[in-house]
Amino acid sequence: MPQISLRGAAMPESPIRKLMPYAETAKANGVKVYHLNIGQPDIETPIEVLDHMRNLDRTVIEYSHSAGYVSYREGLTKYYAQHNITVTTDEILVTTAGSEAILFAMLSCMNPGDEIIIPEPFYTNYSGFAGAASVSVVPVTSNIEDGFALPPIADFEPLITDKTRAIMVCNPNNPTGYLYSKEEMESLAELVKRHDLYLIADEVYREFCYDGNEHFSAMHLDGIDDNVLLVDSVSKRYSMCGARVGTLISKNKLVIQTALKYAQARLSPPTFGQIAAEAALSTPQSYFDEVSAEYVKRRDLVVKLLNEIDGVFCPKPSGAFYVIARLPVDDCDKFCQWLLEEFQLDGQTVMMAPASGFYATEGLGLNEVRIAYVLNEDDLTQAMACLKAALQAYPDKV
Repeated sequence: MPQISLRGAAMPESPIRKLMPYAETAKANGVKVYHLNIGQPDIETPIEVLDHMRNLDRTVIEYSHSAGYVSYREGLTKYYAQHNITVTTDEILVTTAGSEAILFAMLSCMNPGDEIIIPEPFYTNYSGFAGAASVSVVPVTSNIEDGFALPPIADFEPLITDKTRAIMVCNPNNPTGYLYSKEEMESLAELVKRHDLYLIADEVYREFCYDGNEHFSAMHLDGIDDNVLLVDSVSKRYSMCGARVGTLISKNKLVIQTALKYAQARLSPPTFGQIAAEAALSTPQSYFDEVSAEYVKRRDLVVKLLNEIDGVFCPKPSGAFYVIARLPVDDCDKFCQWLLEEFQLDGQTVMMAPASGFYATEGLGLNEVRIAYVLNEDDLTQAMACLKAALQAYPDKV
């Protein structure tokens, strides 16, 4: 039998989705599964998008420009201007979701064998994209005790070698929900400038900042315009994950020109997704205000209920819609599988993402899980009751 590629063998399984077969079996056996493993909100997509798509009148579903429809990119310049980010249409590349934007960024800026430093825990697919680009991820560890704040710059410095080409951050962060401050971002800018590195900033959760905190974009940093690559997506902002439309943005014209060559090779981003995304630009601010208020209620509920469980610790994040919780078990991979295979409370159980898959350092995150608070408050309350009962019943707790 022919062998698969080394890249394929090294590609990590998604901690978010790898337990799906067990969840499907549980549901087939009549168990209700609360899905807290994946960032798929139950929030409704804006009516402006749904109405536009329902009334779409087209006779041909054509290719767009490889960089995306000009009309959509023009709309995006106005959207970013509302967030004090000044960009032109030729500095924007529309991609097939934020995932493709990350891959294009790595392929355009990094050579095989180069290294990218990323604070861990981080969105697990960064490792997969880096592997596809033959790039090595070098982790710098953040800690649950301080809510997963940006590690000290002194922790970054020893990791920088002649192979280091970029630093990547997600702000607000997936999986931790941590919102990096202006001061933290400025400290990264100084490091990037000192070593002439790229700074890849994944800002897909920009709208989800709580407690009066404001988002400070990498595009707001002074003096490093040519170093910054911004990754964005419509998936979470408008609760339209299936549209699969993102953006790669940079003032560095050579980066965009290079990424465009990869974009030309895949022809064009999704036509329907772009149409929906352009319609979404007319979403009123009231939509975001209501969604943000709903997520604050959900966050506060989940953090409260988690910290009331004996042996559980969960910091309160200021952004996105995730928390990481430390549980009194030795191996959350086994625990999360056990929840789906062997446990139920009144015919219900809960699915979470084991946090070990969000770390690059072997052995970290084994007693942590990521929870996406994307369900309504009643469901979240039931899910936390399931988790509390499960931890009491689990035979291998610490």
